[in-house]
Amino acid sequence: MTPRRYELSDFEWLIIQPLLPNKPRGVPRADDRKVLNGIFWRLRTGSPWADIPERYGPPTTCANRFRRWAKIGVWDRLFEAVSKAYDGDLQMIDASSIRVHQHGGNVKKGGHTPRRPRLGTTLAPSAWGVRAAA
Repeated sequence: MTPRRYELSDFEWLIIQPLLPNKPRGVPRADDRKVLNGIFWRLRTGSPWADIPERYGPPTTCANRFRRWAKIGVWDRLFEAVSKAYDGDLQMIDASSIRVHQHGGNVKKGGHTPRRPRLGTTLAPSAWGVRAAA
């Protein structure tokens, strides 16, 4: 099976694996690498935890592990270790593109002019059927 685009590489996994908490008790844990890839998928897409694909395991496992590890500081250790391992070898380029909505493309330059009522329209409360305050 070839790794997907945003999943952990073997190099990253070798760095991360020894840093993960390991408390063998009760029911055997789900595969840490699979769960981490599920967490990364969720963070990358911004979708709800319930929408994590089945290949990453149960969504509740991913969500619970993310919260528990955040509480005890595991994520800070992981990010620090991976950053040290790459030691400046990683470069990123932001190629995002932001487009204006189709209705915002024909706005006049130079600022926004406040909207005014049509000619002949009065703003007096009596004109709108509103009684004056007593």
